[in-house]
Order: sequence, then structure tokens, then C-alpha cells
Amino acid sequence: MRSKLSIAAATGAAALLLTATAPSSAAAPQGAQNLGDPDYGVCRGTDSRCYHDWGNFDPAKGYKLLVYSRTAGPRHAHLGTPLAPGLNPPLNDDNVAVKAVVKLGQENGFAVDYTEDVTQLSSAGRLLSYNAVMFLSTTRDTLDDAAQTSLRQYVRAGGGFIGVHNAFGTEYNWPWYEGLLGNANFYDHSANQPGTVVTVNRRDASTQGLPRTWAFTDEWYNLVPYPTRVRVLAEVDEDTLTRGVRGSLGHPGHGDHHPVSWCQYYDGGKAWLTTLGHDVKAWTDEPMDGDQYFVQHLLGGVKSVLGMAPFCR
Repeated sequence: MRSKLSIAAATGAAALLLTATAPSSAAAPQGAQNLGDPDYGVCRGTDSRCYHDWGNFDPAKGYKLLVYSRTAGPRHAHLGTPLAPGLNPPLNDDNVAVKAVVKLGQENGFAVDYTEDVTQLSSAGRLLSYNAVMFLSTTRDTLDDAAQTSLRQYVRAGGGFIGVHNAFGTEYNWPWYEGLLGNANFYDHSANQPGTVVTVNRRDASTQGLPRTWAFTDEWYNLVPYPTRVRVLAEVDEDTLTRGVRGSLGHPGHGDHHPVSWCQYYDGGKAWLTTLGHDVKAWTDEPMDGDQYFVQHLLGGVKSVLGMAPFCR
């Protein structure tokens, strides 16, 4: 039988260990915690073995991007007037974000089609004519059942996905899509205000040549859940947000690591994501601090998903 002395010694050692390892309130991390890490039942993360290189995309045929910007809820000003049905309908002067992406393609060697017609996404075979699909500030339940099925089959066939800004406010109740976003969803945002973007990883095609920090204005998205198993490319420094990071629904922000861009392999495909792009000026020639870096960042991400540059380095 153990003596009272040895039991007391063991108890004291355990208490000392707990005291030494328990975090103090002063050292507690800032921002929202315990935001969940759901299991989506797919291969996901930064391991390229999650990618299905099944030969569906031939570089000899060139590179082609489909931009989808249908909204089934609030519509961002950078999208402008809703587009007519069909593929590549006439653009209005206020469709500045779509026009900017089309121009990027014209200047950088890839073709761009665009639509807000969900029937254009009804077939995985049709989507496979594109190296990547961009959801550009789509909103709420923007896909029907046929489009959901074809998007999933397209990604599983090695297709590429680019989610920009309110792509995070889309298809809230579809877990597979939440995983495609990197295990992340828009919850709320701070005031639209200037802040400092920190380039976390400068090896990726979307971050090469960017300064370590750069000024930008956005409605900085707070996320629930918080991205996991992804390669974070850029963050916002919450200390530079003079109007605070707290969102309209009470989210306290993410503290020292508040991601705004990341990439991953997911369920056979590739996904590059950014919450940036709210301000109309970011998509036009009207001057705004950091808009050239935003465009450079976006272009690099698009080219990496299309296959024109290495992906998620």
C-alpha cells in the first residue's frame, strides 16, 4: 500500500504541473474560439494527392474560366445590374467586377465566359469545358439541385474553383460547399474600412511579388466556421482596423490570425478563396489604396487554379 507521504508528493507534483501548463487569463487567445472543424468525408487539405489528375484538361486547348455571379439575396454594388439569361449577355456599365475579370483574361491569355443563368451549370460535362469556375459574390441559394450535382461532379473530376467575396455568403445549408470554401462561411463583417493586409505566404502564385503588408479597404469578413487544413495566403491585421473588427451580429473577430485568402485541394479538385473584393473601386480604374495588389493577388490565384501557374505553394 502506498504511504500517505508518497500520495501527497504525487498530488503536489500533479498540482504543480497543472499550474505550470494551464493558460493564464492574460495569455488567453483573442477573437472567436472553438469555431468547429466538421468532417466533410472527402480528401481535403494541402496534400496534392487529394487532386484527381485524370486528364480532363489539356493545356494545348488553352485555358478557360467561367464566372458565375447569380444572386438569390442581397446583391453587391460591384456586380451591378442583374444579367440577362444565357451565356455572355451584354454587360452594363455597372457590371464592374465581371468586366474586370473579363479584362484580366484578355490581358493574360485565358478566355472568360460569364453568366447568372443557373441552367448554364446544369451539366458536369459542360463545366468540364472550363479549367475553373469562379463564384463572384454569389448570394444565398444560388444553385438548384442539378447545378449542385454538376458542380460536385466537376470538382471531383479535377475541376478548379475560385471563390471571391460573397461566395462565402452562398449555399449556407450545403455542407459539401462549406468544405469547398475551406471549412469556412461568412458570419458577419466589420464596418467597411481601411486596414492592412499581411502577406503570410509569398511563395504562392497569388502572393509572389506582393509586399509584406499593403493597405486595402474592405468589409472584413468574420467567419464561422474558421478555415482548417488550408494554406493561408493573406490575413488582415485587426489592430489596423480603427473602427474595430466586431461584426454586426457580435462576432469578435479572429485575433492575431484573421485570414482573408487561402487555398486547398478538395474532393479531387482545386480551390482558391478570398473574402476580399467588396469595394467597387477595387474593380475599376478609380484609385484606391492597394487595389493594384488585390488585382495582382486575384490574378495569381486564378492562373494557379486554371493550371497556368503552380497551385497552392
